[in-house]
Amino acid sequence: MKILHLYHDIMNLYGEYANVSALERMLEKSGVKFTTDRLTLFDNADLGDYDFIYIGSGTEKNQKLVLQDFKKYKDFLVEYINSGKVILMTGNSFEMLGKTITDSDGKVYNGLGIYDFTVTEQNKRRITGDIVYTSDILTKPIVGFVNKCSEIKGIKNHLFSVKHGLGDYENAKTEGLKDKNLFATHVTGPIMIKNPHFLEYIALQISKNTDGFKPCTDYLDYERAGYEITLGELTKRFEE
Repeated sequence: MKILHLYHDIMNLYGEYANVSALERMLEKSGVKFTTDRLTLFDNADLGDYDFIYIGSGTEKNQKLVLQDFKKYKDFLVEYINSGKVILMTGNSFEMLGKTITDSDGKVYNGLGIYDFTVTEQNKRRITGDIVYTSDILTKPIVGFVNKCSEIKGIKNHLFSVKHGLGDYENAKTEGLKDKNLFATHVTGPIMIKNPHFLEYIALQISKNTDGFKPCTDYLDYERAGYEITLGELTKRFEE
């Protein structure tokens, strides 16, 4: 199995590298042999060689730098998504998949244009807060934190429904993007550390596209306990 952590050094706010670390640990526990390539600006990758691709969150400045490089992968990325292989994008990385990103000074950057949504950054004001989301693909809610300065409008296939906290834009009841096995969200935490059930779900989707390994989850007792405490505390706070 091959993992690609793309723009690992420049799109890596909030300790998001730990999403890859969490998956690597699960693969090790499951007896799966794998390699991880960590590539960045000006490197070149054959995306089709990989079973899982991850891109994390970056500053707004770094996002714009990466955007210009990322465009070289557009056609290969469309093919990768359509093949049903698994890709996870967290934070503002997935904003690059849309039509445009308008920064806080009004400058417009063309995105990859794979999807029709548009992104508008909000006058350098950050939008932050804890969240609780639900999803049809999961039996338990998602917990985490959102820290962004953008609003997204025009997403058709959402990943999450907002139970508590921030959505794609002010008062939105949905968040993120899902297309086949592309999973994209602003949730940080990292999401696969704080939500062991989501880690297991991602591993299962990878398994279906590879040799059908059974993800080992026996070691996740502490992570599950931490999740339940976080969910309980957030629910109590939001519903007071």
